[in-house]
Amino acid sequence: MIPATETHPREAPDLRLAGLAVAAWLAALAGLHQSATAMATLAAVAAGLAAVLGLHLGGLLGRPAAPARRYGWTAVAVLLGVVCGATATAARVAVRDAAPVRALVDERAQVTAELVVRDDPRPIRGAAGRPSSVLLRADLVRLTDSTGQRVNGSVRALVLATDPAWRTLLPGQRATARGRLSAPRGGDLTAAVLSVTTPPTRHGVPPWPQRAAGVLRAGLQRACEPLPDEQGGLLPGLVVGDTSRLPPTVEEDFRTTGMTHLNAVSGSNVAIVVGAVLLLARWARAGPWTAAALCVVALIGFVILVRPSPSVVRAAAMGAIGLAALAAGRPRAALPALAAAVTVLVLVDPDLAGDPGFTLSVCATAGLLLFAPGWRDALRRRGVPPGLAEALAVPAAAQLACGPVIAGLSGTVSLVAVPANLLVAPAVAPATVLGVIAAVASPVWPTGAEFAAWLGSWPAWWLVVVARHGARLPAGTLPWPGGVTGALLLTAVSVALLLAARRRLLRRLVAVCTAAVVLGTLPVRLLAAGWPPPGWVIVACSVGQGDAVVLPVAAGRAVVVDAGPEPAGVDACLRRLGVREVSLLVVSHFHADHVGGIAGVFRGRRVADVVTPQLAEPPSGASQVRAAARAGAAGLRAVPVGWAWRAGGVELTVLGPPYPLHGSRSDPNNNSLVLAATVAGVRILLPGDAETEEQRAVLDAVPPDAVRADVLKVAHHGSAYQDPEFLAAVRPAVALVSVGADNDYGHPNPGLIDRLTRAGARVLRTDTDGDLAAVRDGSGLAVVTGGVRSGRQR
Repeated sequence: MIPATETHPREAPDLRLAGLAVAAWLAALAGLHQSATAMATLAAVAAGLAAVLGLHLGGLLGRPAAPARRYGWTAVAVLLGVVCGATATAARVAVRDAAPVRALVDERAQVTAELVVRDDPRPIRGAAGRPSSVLLRADLVRLTDSTGQRVNGSVRALVLATDPAWRTLLPGQRATARGRLSAPRGGDLTAAVLSVTTPPTRHGVPPWPQRAAGVLRAGLQRACEPLPDEQGGLLPGLVVGDTSRLPPTVEEDFRTTGMTHLNAVSGSNVAIVVGAVLLLARWARAGPWTAAALCVVALIGFVILVRPSPSVVRAAAMGAIGLAALAAGRPRAALPALAAAVTVLVLVDPDLAGDPGFTLSVCATAGLLLFAPGWRDALRRRGVPPGLAEALAVPAAAQLACGPVIAGLSGTVSLVAVPANLLVAPAVAPATVLGVIAAVASPVWPTGAEFAAWLGSWPAWWLVVVARHGARLPAGTLPWPGGVTGALLLTAVSVALLLAARRRLLRRLVAVCTAAVVLGTLPVRLLAAGWPPPGWVIVACSVGQGDAVVLPVAAGRAVVVDAGPEPAGVDACLRRLGVREVSLLVVSHFHADHVGGIAGVFRGRRVADVVTPQLAEPPSGASQVRAAARAGAAGLRAVPVGWAWRAGGVELTVLGPPYPLHGSRSDPNNNSLVLAATVAGVRILLPGDAETEEQRAVLDAVPPDAVRADVLKVAHHGSAYQDPEFLAAVRPAVALVSVGADNDYGHPNPGLIDRLTRAGARVLRTDTDGDLAAVRDGSGLAVVTGGVRSGRQR
């Protein structure tokens, strides 16, 4: 919903407080990356300049000129914003960087920590056979090191825990745990990372709002259990931001189509819930004060339901501003309220200054207040029906305001975001309201809650369908510079388009140029996108810290070796390659970074057969593969050394392990299937995660020529555990390293990369080069990079 306007011309927005808010925000953001001393100095300088300028404008230091009076007080507001933002952040940074805590972190000390949980525990998928972990935010209120020395004071920390008992903690719970401190990444107010392997010792119970929220959220999850996985996982995300059951492939589709904001609690959720209450109050002919009281109760109840964390309080503030503007019909007053809310929230919690969710919420709200009313009215003047005019203006305004932030974060510009959000807009409110009803009814009427969830699953199904088809549209996203540069560039382009749209001639010129660009470039992207390159014989997918390799069998058909750590990564890679059918899925071994994404291979594709090594360890990975094969009606069998397979231009032979290896540094790694492949005459070696022991065993069991290859998929993501004689026998012309950016394992090993390079191999890495393809052309082998890189992997 957007604010209504009168028949007279719309008033210009009041921007007087905007300078104060933006200055406070940017100062707080800068302060997260600086020392407390530097920010205190900045605050002092800004305060001095504000005082001098204020005295000058007041006539105490001379009579200012007219232009100075006109813009001087705006400059004073900006300087005061710097003072406030820098001072608030300096105080928090001083606590973060306090010497006693910093000393313990630098020593990686083993400590006993008394803490208060700040947010819901978030599961993290394990990799390389590690147990799955839980990440949660907490305040460390007391630390005791191994000598008994105590450090008091509340500092923010991330707790990385492996014990399942941490999953059941609620925000506000006080607990004690023993673990090891390490340094955080920086850029926020987190002072330390606490790694623990033991369960927490609880003290007391969480506050009653958190307990109430826990009961309602658990009830919503129970009500959604009978639903299909996609709708049952999406509905809690729409209502309370709980995406724990949401399939990763659906999450990736939402990200691709610019619908991720629907899975997080935002101001729109608040506006939907409170707006529904307002409509009911008006239908019941309640007076304005009664309606306002009911809306306040609904707002408080919704905040309790989704937990009163800082992000939720921010969402409530943004939603309340939009609702107040709607009720008052005064968009001119709403923007100062937004600026004031931003200022207060940033000063209370400077961490929000660097939170992408906070940025997107503010931008979306500002877009609705600044652009949507005018665009709606312009559409109405051109004969567009009122409901359709609002439906078109809202997603367009939100996308224009959020586009630069999304481009900076993702390095892409979505062409389907506006139409996708337009298509799902009618379904968001019913799904959200029905989900809230299911949550509220669950403690007292479970059957009614399940019925409400079932009703809510239908609009949720529509959201899933739109996201799925939107994500699969060719050329749905365009590459764009990432980071601050990309965000500023798209901002400049957007501002230029807005200014051009004010003049009829320029508007027509922009429309003609835009149509020419789309008509000229879109067919090129559709018909000759350049990926996969002609003549490709192998592609190493960029899936993070894991493996996923594709060998072409025929048009739309391929062999896939391993599936990476997450379904979304391998699914996206296979989409880019146009693979619709998997003739054979080879699982080299059962570690999570090779089988965690197996659902992505099966998604929307027929998988004929799955082959695995004979050692079914770790059992969790083996069970995941069996379940995926059974659900996809694929054949499944463990294959021995010597097993061979052939289809199209692909030939495969299993070279190892020649016998079961036990007692090695990692038995699952050293029992990986080692495959010799031939594709269009190019010899390829795929050793999985085979380490020194298996490499030596294979070399002893087969003739040296058997492992000779033109292309080597480097074993174990380029770890240091490689046998030099094995590498010398392979002598690859091209070496492909499948590895995640900023991983914690030190992969790839610099010495190994240097050895391969000195031996004459062309070495490429997925963490820096994206998808990697080896291509056979007339002169021999060539390598091509796809440029699509996975996200940061830890």
